[in-house]
Amino acid sequence: MHDDQIDINLGQVVALVSDQLPDLVGMDVVAIASAGTVNAIFRIGDEVTARFPLRRADPDRVRHDLQREMRAAIEFHRVCPVPSAEPFHLGSPGHGYPLPWTAQSWIPGTMASATSCQYSSAIAHELALLIERLRAVDTRGRSFGGSGRGGVLSDHDVWVEECIARSEGLVDTEAMRVMWQRFRVLPREGPDAMCHGDLTPSNLLVAGEHLVGVLDAGGFGAADPALDLVGAWHLLASASREEFRVAVGCDDLQWERGKAWAFEQAAGAYWYYRDTNQAMAEMGRTTLHRLLTEA
Repeated sequence: MHDDQIDINLGQVVALVSDQLPDLVGMDVVAIASAGTVNAIFRIGDEVTARFPLRRADPDRVRHDLQREMRAAIEFHRVCPVPSAEPFHLGSPGHGYPLPWTAQSWIPGTMASATSCQYSSAIAHELALLIERLRAVDTRGRSFGGSGRGGVLSDHDVWVEECIARSEGLVDTEAMRVMWQRFRVLPREGPDAMCHGDLTPSNLLVAGEHLVGVLDAGGFGAADPALDLVGAWHLLASASREEFRVAVGCDDLQWERGKAWAFEQAAGAYWYYRDTNQAMAEMGRTTLHRLLTEA
């Protein structure tokens, strides 16, 4: 998926687990096909997941980032109304794999897709409850300080323009450009709130008509409260999206900013992953279709 991607094989994972997690020696290790774009995922036995960063980077920086993500995921785990992955081990490089890695609890369920739950009233209400619980967490004075989604919309102008240019021939790029010009100037009202930060289908586990798990909570932190509304367009069709909106109870401005963050994410996902990660590309395509159709 990435020019700087690191390959890791089953033998390396077995050796690393044997060295660093001796209690798990002898358990089956299985590579997990995932829509994730950041980590290679391996299941160990029935209750453990190991995650190995995919992109080359300075190991000390990766260790620092993983420590921060583990703290955030543990805080998220304590407040999430459904099961979430709980990290318990920060691994070291070895056996040809150059970076630190993590192990966490395995959460059962089926990964949602852009369309698998789109008509579900239950999922709409359970997603709204999740956001309500997260927003109720005290920020303890924290505020958004990163460069990703969740801060100032217009900070993403250069990236969005690149995405629009790269989407030529795939989507109505003129409509995309008009839409972003409206989104980028939406004013911000209200303080930051605690957000998961990446409520995409691949981070939501479902069983039948219910949300049963949340993954990848390492970005849990203070941000624009509209950020977690992206799930409304990544996951839901119009009727269930309206149920979600009513259940969340946000005002018109926050709803529009939620659209803007969904647009920014989808605009990149479609063209970037079109040949390498079909689930992410399909999410991007579906979300853009929903946004442009509604407009």
